[in-house]
Amino acid sequence: MTTDRTRGGPARPWPPITYERVEWDRSETTAGISRRAALRARGRYDAAVPPTIAALRVPPIAADVATAAEDAIIELGRFDGEVGAVTAPFSAILLRSESAASSEIEQLTASAKSIALAELGRKAGQNSRAIVGNVRAMEAAIDMAEDLDASSIIRMQAEILRDDRPEHTGGWREQPVWIGGGYTNSPHSASFVPPRHDRVPALMDDLVAFARRTDLPALPQVAIAHAQFETIHPFPDGNGRTGRALIQAMLHRLGVTRNVTVPVSAGLLRDTRGYFDALTAYRDGDVEPIVRELAEASSEAIRNGRRLVADLTDVRSRWESATTARAGSAGRRLLDVLQRQPVIDARLAGEELHVSARNAQNGIDRLVDDGILHQIGNAERGRAYEAREVLVALDAFAARAKRTPRR
Repeated sequence: MTTDRTRGGPARPWPPITYERVEWDRSETTAGISRRAALRARGRYDAAVPPTIAALRVPPIAADVATAAEDAIIELGRFDGEVGAVTAPFSAILLRSESAASSEIEQLTASAKSIALAELGRKAGQNSRAIVGNVRAMEAAIDMAEDLDASSIIRMQAEILRDDRPEHTGGWREQPVWIGGGYTNSPHSASFVPPRHDRVPALMDDLVAFARRTDLPALPQVAIAHAQFETIHPFPDGNGRTGRALIQAMLHRLGVTRNVTVPVSAGLLRDTRGYFDALTAYRDGDVEPIVRELAEASSEAIRNGRRLVADLTDVRSRWESATTARAGSAGRRLLDVLQRQPVIDARLAGEELHVSARNAQNGIDRLVDDGILHQIGNAERGRAYEAREVLVALDAFAARAKRTPRR
């Protein structure tokens, strides 16, 4: 008989969350709202009590899901090896694509051009700035993967909200949070209320201990850790994006990926309802749906990522044929920079190429004459330029991620 053994414990399925009754402090939320609304915000509410999971083993899952999870790990490693062996700057491109897709799951959308302008420090929308914050969080997740602990997770979230909501960074939340429900001033009508804030530190220490284990099948471990993180909801804001950055950190820590960030969120974006339903199922004690979602999302991400790499490889080939810049010149060397930074100005070009702004501008002008770069707007001072073919390829990647659901 197949069993699920916890360390030192009997066989059992994954434990569901339980709930506890919590007193609600009405004074924090009733100011400035109607009497009727205030009446709805009174009395106790139910907050989740997630199980501790540090010593648990992955429970038995259906054979097809287990096979899909194993296949996804193999394909993730293969894609990482393929792209990592290429000299083109695909690592930065894929990381930005993952960051944008993860943000879009939270309804934060922006074009590739707007994101690139925000990275350049130019005028861009709030969503674009938020996505750039998520890029920083992904970079932090990869940098700290080997030393994954509570402080590194706190730093990931801080990078996401550094520019927009810095007051919500610096540590675990110290207030209740809730998800869903038509009434936003209290948790009473929420679809899910994460645990009380005073439970968060111990729960996160437990989660980190689980995430650092090396004796579990990789994809189920990553999926469960992600679902447990979203159940705990340890921050006032940015939990979804931080939780998906945790996926990338764990894939790197486990050695599944070493060279690139596979845009798994682009796979999840294709069926967000299935993804959210899987997180709900996890809270009910069923890990299989979130393992299935992550396996299928990984496969979708690899297919879409390969298409993006192929499109950008074609763009680079066309540039090589079109440019009149000589080998080794600023213009020729700038071609590599443009694939990972498709909106540029003379200042950034000079920094990237280690040349003066004047020499950088000469290289830019050459690529403008070659039809590779196009000036944005008509300003004479502080001019910026776009590599349109790269932006088209990035927007096409994002569009493919949003097409019909997997199921």
